[in-house]
Amino acid sequence: MVELESIGQHKRVRNYVGGAWRDISGDEELTSVNPATGEELATVPFSTAADVDEVVQTGNEAFESWSKRPVEERIQPLFRLKTLLEEHQEELAELLVEDHGKTIAEARGELRRGIENVEVACGIPSMMQSGSLLNAAPNIDESAVRKPLGVFTAITPFNFPGMIPLWFLPYAVATGNSFILKPSEQNPLVAQRLFEIISEAGFPDGVLQLVNGGPDTVNALIDHDGVEGVSFVGSTPIAKLVYERAAKNGKRAQAQGGAKNHIIVTETADLEFAAEKTVSSATACGGERCLANDIVLVEESVYDEFSDLVVEEAANQVVGYGLDEQTDIGALISPEHEQTVRNYIQTGIEEGAELLLDGRDVTVDGYEDGNFLGPTVFGNVTADMVISQEEIFGPVFGLASVADIDAAISRMNESQFGNAASLFTGSGADARKFRHEGEIGNLGVNVGTSAPMAFFHFGGWKDSFFGDLHAQGEDMIHFYTDKAIYIERWPDA
Repeated sequence: MVELESIGQHKRVRNYVGGAWRDISGDEELTSVNPATGEELATVPFSTAADVDEVVQTGNEAFESWSKRPVEERIQPLFRLKTLLEEHQEELAELLVEDHGKTIAEARGELRRGIENVEVACGIPSMMQSGSLLNAAPNIDESAVRKPLGVFTAITPFNFPGMIPLWFLPYAVATGNSFILKPSEQNPLVAQRLFEIISEAGFPDGVLQLVNGGPDTVNALIDHDGVEGVSFVGSTPIAKLVYERAAKNGKRAQAQGGAKNHIIVTETADLEFAAEKTVSSATACGGERCLANDIVLVEESVYDEFSDLVVEEAANQVVGYGLDEQTDIGALISPEHEQTVRNYIQTGIEEGAELLLDGRDVTVDGYEDGNFLGPTVFGNVTADMVISQEEIFGPVFGLASVADIDAAISRMNESQFGNAASLFTGSGADARKFRHEGEIGNLGVNVGTSAPMAFFHFGGWKDSFFGDLHAQGEDMIHFYTDKAIYIERWPDA
């Protein structure tokens, strides 16, 4: 494993407070385990309310001077952070594989996406500008200015421990706020290494801080009077609770929840290409991502042909240890989660779906203690089935035959979720209908995964998102600042 100075020889994660590593006072703890090998990586103590209070107070003290610095000064540490992240990208990717279980290629891609957000945040001097108007009234000029608000926090999930913190962190500090990250307790080591790197980038003490813990730690952050806003990514039930609790406490909140994403395949599509991208979308990162498209609605005239192509493509996926360059699907995060996914497969069988490919008997030589599951494909999945309605978060997906594009869009829109969807077609008319009628926040045509670039916001609709302003891009500027209007008259002018 990559050696981390922040956890030392005792391998206990620590908080990063005021520019220094601090032991955590809580008695409750969890053990972080390599999902592929079963090796214990670190002990994760849970921060108490007192730990959280210290971090928040330190952040507010740092905000007082940081917010007054010229914006050009505030982005200089971000330029250095980008360079450092790129220098350590391969090392971070290897640690991410050990900490999460995904493949090395997926880890590299995740980190690249995170670095892109740092790049975008370096453009804050332009992005923070607001409007002005001379002679808005007789002898009066008016202008709008954006001002930072204080301390913000982000509670991030296990599935993208390198990328998702960087959806928030760069924008928060570039706009003049201080920021506290609470990573997933299941795999906190990437966050530990990220803050080791941050400590080299030149941010003033207290501007960027790290606090580890569990649900009580999260609640303490949300409830603290010194926190201005909360960002969350996780399951829909928890996202809703976080949003409601934050709102009750008068805080800004953005909470991304779960998903049940669809792919639509029409008879005019390039079927081989669509099959390749379908399998990649559903099984990449072991299916543990909110952009996984795991329900595939196929026009009935090509359903049988497409099913054969998908099963062949899925059967060729290599399941194994993520550090092996040949691996396509790595380990799931925990034995408990692996069992949850297996339970969904059994549910699909009991509901009457046709099991086209069964990945439950997969074995990986030399890694018998790993949480491995092979790609599993169902056919004839009806809309009323549990596996058609609930997020599985594993390498499992289902196919269904539909009469036409209208029937497909109608079924897609019936879902309580609205995170992402993809259409494979050769018809511009179908693409336009999909764009205009799809009740989804991230839409893609002839792309397997509708993942927006860092300079666009990450859209989610319906029960996939609670809030008004999304992660990434311009939405972050609005979330982390408030506008003040300045009205000016000089009678003698």
